[in-house]
Amino acid sequence: MIPIADKYSTFARFYDAMSGEYPVYRAGRKIGINMLRQRPGAQVLDVGCGTGLNFSLLQGQVTPGGTIIGIDRSPEMLVQARRRAERNGWTNIILIQADATAVSPTDIGSRIAAEGGRAQSDAVLATYALSLMKDWEAAWTTMVSLAAPGASLCVVDMQKPVGLATVLTPLAKTACWLGGSDIDAHPWTAAERDCADVLAASARGGHLQIRAGTRRAGT
Repeated sequence: MIPIADKYSTFARFYDAMSGEYPVYRAGRKIGINMLRQRPGAQVLDVGCGTGLNFSLLQGQVTPGGTIIGIDRSPEMLVQARRRAERNGWTNIILIQADATAVSPTDIGSRIAAEGGRAQSDAVLATYALSLMKDWEAAWTTMVSLAAPGASLCVVDMQKPVGLATVLTPLAKTACWLGGSDIDAHPWTAAERDCADVLAASARGGHLQIRAGTRRAGT
């Protein structure tokens, strides 16, 4: 089996076409980004940004004057994200190659600042990224550290469908297996645990789970 990091590097050019984005996963992105409730001029950090599928939705909130920071461990995925930005004329995007589970928040913050951004962001999100990481709790800690006091935090990820949609469980499990995600990771529970004023939503028969809240004082 191809390691996850190698898989995303190998198939980066074809990721958007293979991901099931528009029939399934776009819905979770839209809900989560709407929950961020950011205003023009805000800085948003997208952890595990991949090819930049969140960028167009984030632009709708933060422009004019805002900044989008994309972090991903795969240089090849970031090449695609950069091409997306260039195609659309988005000059307010900063891309950082880093593994959110292994690099210190101080290092990432310094690298963001060196590129003209702020070390801490007004909002931080991870969409379908944490369940790919063996130590997603470490990545969550990084997310919280890079969020400004009172910032919005959002996790969008996957679980087995529920209710009548349980008949789709084999399909959901296969999709997660192909992508390297742990369908039983449930990383949004960290937002429920660590954030204040948590908003919860789901989509696609409960397969997509969305949680958003604000960084608690002292965390």
